[in-house]
Amino acid sequence: MNKLRLLSFALVMLFVSGLQAQESEAEEQQPKQEGHENNNKFKQLYETFATPNQYRTGAGAPGEAYYQNQADYKMDIVLDDKNTRLDGEAEVTYYNNSPDKLEYLWVQLDQNVRKKDAPALERNPSGMSPVATPQRFVSQHMEESFDGGFNIVGLTHDGDKLNYTINQTMLRIDLEEALEPGESFEFEMKWWYNINNHITDRARSGYEHFPKDGNNAYVIAQFFPRMAVYNDVEGWQNMQFWGSGEFALPFGDYEVNITVPADHIMEATGELQNRKDVYTKEMMSRYEKAKKSYDKPVIVRTQAEAEEAEKSFSNKTKTWKYKAEMVRDFGFSTSRKFILDMMATDVGGKDVMAVSLYPKEGNPLWEEWSTKAVASTLKSYSKQTFQYPYHKAVSVHARNQGMEYPMICWNYGRPDEDGTYSDRVKFGMISVIIHEIGHNFFPMIVNSDERQWGWMDEGLNTFSQYLAEQEFGEKYPEAITPLEQYPSRRGIPAKIVPYMKGNQKYIAPIMSNPENVYQLGNNAYGKPATALNILRETVMGHELFDHAYKTFAHRWMFKHPTPEDFFRTMEDASAVDLDWFWRGWFYTTHNVDMGIKEVKKLYVTDNATKEGKEFLERYGADPEEIDAIYVVEEDSEEFDENLKGKSALENSSTLKEYVMDNFSEEERRKLKDPKYFYQVIFEKPGGIPMPLIVEFTYADGSTEMKRYPVQLWRMNDEVATKAIATNKEIVKMVVDPNLETADVDVNNNTWPKEETTSKFEEFKESLGN
Repeated sequence: MNKLRLLSFALVMLFVSGLQAQESEAEEQQPKQEGHENNNKFKQLYETFATPNQYRTGAGAPGEAYYQNQADYKMDIVLDDKNTRLDGEAEVTYYNNSPDKLEYLWVQLDQNVRKKDAPALERNPSGMSPVATPQRFVSQHMEESFDGGFNIVGLTHDGDKLNYTINQTMLRIDLEEALEPGESFEFEMKWWYNINNHITDRARSGYEHFPKDGNNAYVIAQFFPRMAVYNDVEGWQNMQFWGSGEFALPFGDYEVNITVPADHIMEATGELQNRKDVYTKEMMSRYEKAKKSYDKPVIVRTQAEAEEAEKSFSNKTKTWKYKAEMVRDFGFSTSRKFILDMMATDVGGKDVMAVSLYPKEGNPLWEEWSTKAVASTLKSYSKQTFQYPYHKAVSVHARNQGMEYPMICWNYGRPDEDGTYSDRVKFGMISVIIHEIGHNFFPMIVNSDERQWGWMDEGLNTFSQYLAEQEFGEKYPEAITPLEQYPSRRGIPAKIVPYMKGNQKYIAPIMSNPENVYQLGNNAYGKPATALNILRETVMGHELFDHAYKTFAHRWMFKHPTPEDFFRTMEDASAVDLDWFWRGWFYTTHNVDMGIKEVKKLYVTDNATKEGKEFLERYGADPEEIDAIYVVEEDSEEFDENLKGKSALENSSTLKEYVMDNFSEEERRKLKDPKYFYQVIFEKPGGIPMPLIVEFTYADGSTEMKRYPVQLWRMNDEVATKAIATNKEIVKMVVDPNLETADVDVNNNTWPKEETTSKFEEFKESLGN
């Protein structure tokens, strides 16, 4: 028993010393710290996040005092097709639900970004490019600037003129008396503006002109002065509109009457109030059929009818009347060129109309796939978040467009003139429809501040788009054949690697204002979507992630969340500490790079090794008095070939004696008796810590996947050592074999290291042959 006590002491010392060595190594390799600053990647984000309060809780939910103001609009709009001009007048009721007195109100004038002298036109450097498309060259150097922007004709309260000041894209209404908490303020405004050609102007709204038939197709948004958001986070969100950062808007109720040429067909935000007045009898009959269709779209206005209308250019007008409740914006689209189809869709037991509006130039592609994509998206997103609350969702065909508004969006994807189209065009169209219809959820309902945080609507939406695209491919396999799955452009980890390993001078953290990033597509769409996909697939798992994601959506539907509300909810609803993840992926421009630095094959022996004896002596133990077992490396001078192929008990009588003396026969049967021991040093050159996924291949051809938690890196940000005991000989190890983590350099991911031939070497070899 004395020998056993000494052996136990030695084993304890080995364990303690291993920890001491690892801690010492960690201290040496951690970044230098200034003062009391803690630079550990696993440090909590308390110092970064805003302090929880009565408005927003530490759990990421709205607090007991949460509020949001409301703006209701009653508008009369006239669209002058001949002069491409829009005139409007509105009654606005603004409700102050905040606890603060408001001395003035801020109104957004986003059309002013297209004024001839708008500062936004000069916001970017513009040297002469050595090569350019004719369209770009003409627009940059030959055309006169378009003279757009709002012309405010009147701004009154009870017939009295209001004092106001315009600062670029923002208008401040100065109130004679402060608007008290709980009070509302009504005012009237009149305005007009010249509608831009969105093909040459590349704007979010406007018209496309069709020279062959002389018609215009309009996609109209930001067409009225819109109230800005006032909230508990920053007061008034009155940041100027420069072009990239989109919109922050309050919810409200809308009554909108839109007068257009009598031969136009229209769709818009809200429920059409006078359908029988603006539809023909044939269209009404088809509409009633569409309300019961479910499986196949019904053509409500045919291509033949649209082509006939293209020739008419009616001088008469019709007024389309819409009402919408609890929406944050309003958009509409109108043209005599439009074909209209609809399909009833069962979304969680509620009928929703999936609608498409397109000119003949969109066919046959749009007739085949647009409305199906709308319907599929509503079902997929509702399953991810909450049941879609509105009665319809509309996809409008517009060249070069991809833009969203409540219940309606514009989408690109145009076949060639002969009606043929490539897979690239088809999948591009389906993807943009899924994306823009998906925006009904983020940010039209989960109403984030797009002006400040572009990723909160684009990134969340692009992630949900990825899931919806995969479901679309499963539902409509004929659309993707011969592919095995839908070819999503964003969301797959490997596709973000070129961006993340790119030049740091041209990369910004996700948590950047959209006006201040070099690559908005990667920054606000691709990277956050990929991060959330990795979070779901690799870090949290589907069950925990899906519950937390849905919790966030439910908490903040029809409200104004911040990034911290999202981060906190994802942790609160899952019990997964994710501060390390948010810090690495969202607050830095670091990337992921993990690999295998060193592998040692080890064997157990009773023969005292030099290294083992020195270790014991260092801790005051005499090797001659302790029955210890030793570990010897295969490549060392002390290695004995006779150790190969034998188990731990076969190689060590001391270990065998300990087992026989201290375990019953039944307990001994449960013990493992490994033959092979490895010490692996994993490295992490990349700045983002991630779970370590390793695939082991054994000599018998079998494989095993091992997942080490991200906490493996918490003590040492550069290396992590693992001892592996197994009954099978390992012949290969691969880190991240399925490319789950967006690892930017896979050259260090394999042991034994696989030699890779450079493109230049391959070229030289081809010359030699």
